Amino acid sequence: MSTYNLSTDLVDRVVRTGGGDREAIRADGVPTAYRELQELIGRVGNGLRSLGVRPRDRVLLVLADSLEFAAVYLGAIRIGAVSVPCNPAVRRTDLELFLRESEAPVVVVGKGACTELAAAIADVRHSPTVISVGGARPDTTEWEAWAARSDPECEPAPTSPDDPAFWLWTSGSTGHPRPAVHRHCDWRPCVEGYAKGVLGIGPDDVCFSAAKAFHAYGLGNGTVFPLAVGARTVYFEGRPTPEAIFAILGAERPSLFFGVPTMYAALLAFAERNPAPDLSCLRYCVSAGEPLPGEFYRRWRARFGVEILDGIGSTEVLHIYLSARPGRVRPGSTGTPVEGYSVRVVDQEGNDVSPGRLGDLWVRAPSLACGYSGRSDLRPLRMHGDWFVTGDKFYRDADGFHWYVGRADDMFKSRAEWVSPIAVESALIEHPAVLEAAVVGRTAPDGLSFPRAFVVVKPGVVASEALGQELQSWVRDRSPPSDVPRWVEFLPELPKSTTGKLLRYQLRNR
Repeated sequence: MSTYNLSTDLVDRVVRTGGGDREAIRADGVPTAYRELQELIGRVGNGLRSLGVRPRDRVLLVLADSLEFAAVYLGAIRIGAVSVPCNPAVRRTDLELFLRESEAPVVVVGKGACTELAAAIADVRHSPTVISVGGARPDTTEWEAWAARSDPECEPAPTSPDDPAFWLWTSGSTGHPRPAVHRHCDWRPCVEGYAKGVLGIGPDDVCFSAAKAFHAYGLGNGTVFPLAVGARTVYFEGRPTPEAIFAILGAERPSLFFGVPTMYAALLAFAERNPAPDLSCLRYCVSAGEPLPGEFYRRWRARFGVEILDGIGSTEVLHIYLSARPGRVRPGSTGTPVEGYSVRVVDQEGNDVSPGRLGDLWVRAPSLACGYSGRSDLRPLRMHGDWFVTGDKFYRDADGFHWYVGRADDMFKSRAEWVSPIAVESALIEHPAVLEAAVVGRTAPDGLSFPRAFVVVKPGVVASEALGQELQSWVRDRSPPSDVPRWVEFLPELPKSTTGKLLRYQLRNR
């Protein structure tokens, strides 16, 4: 079998073809060239080897988006180890799970997570070597000195395309993380099909992802895609507030911006009250993680003159496999399959449904994870032959565009009709007072189920019983009777994961 190593396919290839002096990463305003990044990756690889890390050992990354993140992610992969990015704002209980699942002999941690990590290590059986970024910490090895004493020339491990390269944590709708295992070869079809095929990414692009790199979507946007073509990426360690995002967009002038619907809603609300920068530098904006309401697209296009390309992916499939296309956006639609990927909309028996009919979305993907660690493979849970069962409900229109309706476990019946929470939320968001909305089913005392809406109003709007009744009437005028919320409740914010995904199960439990 031929050898293939992801780290050499990204950074080494750019240097080898004359791009060593090109800027690869700008982290908090500090530039790093491709040759410098290659050397740091080599130092990390050799440093990990000196600590006894062997091929297929896991290396935990508890790091914010930073030069160190990129170097450790690719440095571990370079020596045949398995990179395991983790949320740097993770709780102690999840860190305990990550340590137990991975049995990682080395953890690289940022200063913000050192205390939580120390507490988690105290409760697990093994004691990993901890390398701390951002200053010396008790019982840890300081990053700067550790990296500096290793040789920058690091021979890559002779890995095969199908060898494991990294884990990504996925929780689906349950909130319980499990590790999806991806191979060295899994990023290549995402680069060719989506980054190049949809975005047309090239070496002159500048990428900025508000979605963070520990997540599959942010990892592709902000690290793999730009490095695969010799482009530049902008890293931001801080919290992605509207003020911070607009400041970076204005200062760095990226050509591609990646966010989530929640972020676009917040940016639009901020721009209504404050001066916003000229965004003519942007070729496209991208949204994923949750469906992008058509109203958000229309308002963003009218305000900034830039298209948002909505897409859907999953941690198991690695990145976006169904996407809107430049110049052919239908607001509210998720678009058509990315080249190299096939999708089907099927009934409960696995038969393709006709256009306009609701069904389950299946995808056949060359970037599909080889399994969940410790759970043999995906087939017992999520596979039907060669098709991955996404758990998403869709319909396809007569022109081949796909429309997201909701997660299979989010759908519910009201007045004997199936209700799509997404459809009700989209209707609510069109109201001028509404910033965000989320809908779940709730059973009334008589045993019947009805929609229950949670609404976040725009700044300056007063939530009231009268506004709730107005919103019910608003939906009634635009939707079937089954979609009208029986209850409207106002919240200061919706519960979301750190990647911006709505935690609908928390609302069901309120």
